[in-house]
Amino acid sequence: MFKDNFLWGASTSAFQIEGAWNEDGKGLTSMDVRSFKKEDQIATTKVAMDHYHRFKEDVQLMKKLGMKAYRMSISWARIIPDGYGKINQKGIDFYNQLIDELVKNDIVPIVTLYHFDFPMELIKKYNGFASRECINDFVRYSKVCFENFGDRVKYWLTINEQMVISQMPNFQGIYINDKHEEKKVGWQSYHHMCIAHALVIKEYRKLHLNGFIGPVISYPTYYPASVKPEDVLTAKQVEDLKVFCLTDVHFYGKHPDYLIHYLEKHDLMFKMEEHDEELLKNAQPDFIALNWYTTGIVGAYQDGQEINNDESALKPRRDRNIKGLAQFYMNPYLEYNEWNWNTDPVGLHYALLKMWERYHLPLMIVENGLGHRDVLENNQVHDDYRIKYLQGMVKHMSKAINDGVNLISYCPWSFMDVLSSSDGIEKRYGLVYIDRTDFDCKNLKRIPKDSFYWYQKCIQKNGDIE
Repeated sequence: MFKDNFLWGASTSAFQIEGAWNEDGKGLTSMDVRSFKKEDQIATTKVAMDHYHRFKEDVQLMKKLGMKAYRMSISWARIIPDGYGKINQKGIDFYNQLIDELVKNDIVPIVTLYHFDFPMELIKKYNGFASRECINDFVRYSKVCFENFGDRVKYWLTINEQMVISQMPNFQGIYINDKHEEKKVGWQSYHHMCIAHALVIKEYRKLHLNGFIGPVISYPTYYPASVKPEDVLTAKQVEDLKVFCLTDVHFYGKHPDYLIHYLEKHDLMFKMEEHDEELLKNAQPDFIALNWYTTGIVGAYQDGQEINNDESALKPRRDRNIKGLAQFYMNPYLEYNEWNWNTDPVGLHYALLKMWERYHLPLMIVENGLGHRDVLENNQVHDDYRIKYLQGMVKHMSKAINDGVNLISYCPWSFMDVLSSSDGIEKRYGLVYIDRTDFDCKNLKRIPKDSFYWYQKCIQKNGDIE
């Protein structure tokens, strides 16, 4: 059963909805540049969903939905256009107005400080988080946010999906042709972000604000491909390297030995300075926020061999492996969408139990959703597939709570259709349809989907959907 004060909400991020990419002093970001590279293929950040100009209308839709919380992000380059220099008062003003509008409508802001959109001037200056210099710039920016918005923001999230940024440096605006060098730069950035996260938590606590702070972890949950011991061990090792190495350093204040061993073995070990271990200590988060979408199946590495015969119920995802360690498979017991993301509400239950048992910290789900090519017909969107997805997730969140998990919020991805980080506008996640295409902004009309009204009832019944 969900507690009476459970924070039902929904999520977005700045670069995926705001638009106004160069208005009122905002600086250029990595996600602007990334979208402009695909301008002939997909929608860009230039207009996105035009939330910058329509935020009051959007907040009223949030109120209509019954949202208790809204997981959003602040664009670093809207607050400090070059990432390190002069503060942009117009950026401060915009987020003050948005936060005030949320509070006025009894919606709790859950604010992410860095959600992929990295200031490009910091890339030009010193290659972003690949440099230690970026740590102080991020801490300063975070402090500016705490000082300006901390009186009204109760929940702060530091870095969104740090592991994704580390493994895909182009999200940070770094483009490297050599794959091994790209991995090395990614792991060095990872280490610097770990320090930045820890220092931001310490800075927040110095201010004695009445709120809480934690990381945002992407948690792809893995099952072993069989009961073969090598497969079981591989699934654990992959989950450790993709998820728990990060939560371990946040919780224990030290990089785990299994990560150090793996990086040294593969010539990927990051450089550490003498006092780095001290910097990582004493910054345990107040909660852990999870971006959770799918489960995967992992077996021992097959050295390119196909496992697709009568002896195996599983098909290998031939384009996905970790050389020398793991082979990824499809799950024949689950449904997949066209982007090969499966639907597994039981997997969410399992993931929540694992995370709770490992750390015993309050948990939030701040992303969880189904991407689909929604169709607008007669001013309506009948997304029964998304309702089915949400029903399963809510049902198994309730079961996890009954099993003792302290889950405090659910914010599915996403409140409205957003600009996908890789696939434009046609991969839609929203509870609210935005009437535009990749190449025609049309009128950007906001149209609640059937899932909007289902979720509205779910919130009204506090998750009692049986």
